[in-house]
Amino acid sequence: MTGSLEELKLQALECTRCALAENRTHVVFGEGSSDAGVMVIGEGPGEAEDLSGHPFVGRSGKLLVAIIQQEMGLAREQIYIANTVKCRPPANRNPTEGEVEACSTYLNSQIELIDPDVIITVGAISTRALLRRSDPISKLRGSVYRYGGRPLVPTYHPAAALRGGGKILAAMRADLALAKLTVAGAV
Repeated sequence: MTGSLEELKLQALECTRCALAENRTHVVFGEGSSDAGVMVIGEGPGEAEDLSGHPFVGRSGKLLVAIIQQEMGLAREQIYIANTVKCRPPANRNPTEGEVEACSTYLNSQIELIDPDVIITVGAISTRALLRRSDPISKLRGSVYRYGGRPLVPTYHPAAALRGGGKILAAMRADLALAKLTVAGAV
């Protein structure tokens, strides 16, 4: 796919490539700065995101945006946020490999059009989808990988920090600091 982000979004709004389209309220395409240096990729929309049509707007999203501001000095409007799938999986289950694959053309086109300096994947689903590795996020986080010629820094999903407390939150902060150093060329 080529064209602009807006053209890509219009295509996604009409998408019926997988069964997730049957029950969605909104396609949650992604949003933020079209020339962002930082692109955050999550697994898929939750209930709040499906209802609003915007990514990471629930409790997890609020935490993620707050720690990006604190650790990287970037406001939500300065980054680009997307998900591996654009429609909410039923009952907030993890998206299947087939669902992730069905949306992969949209995500890869978003990455190409945004052309970020660093990609931050949040959670195992988005990390595994891009890196094609089955290792747990606890083993993958804390390092810089490459995806499409760009640095990729995996971290925990903010929902894990909401459930798991200080240790996971500290690890997320360290990962975001690593992403900031990567953008600055120090890593």
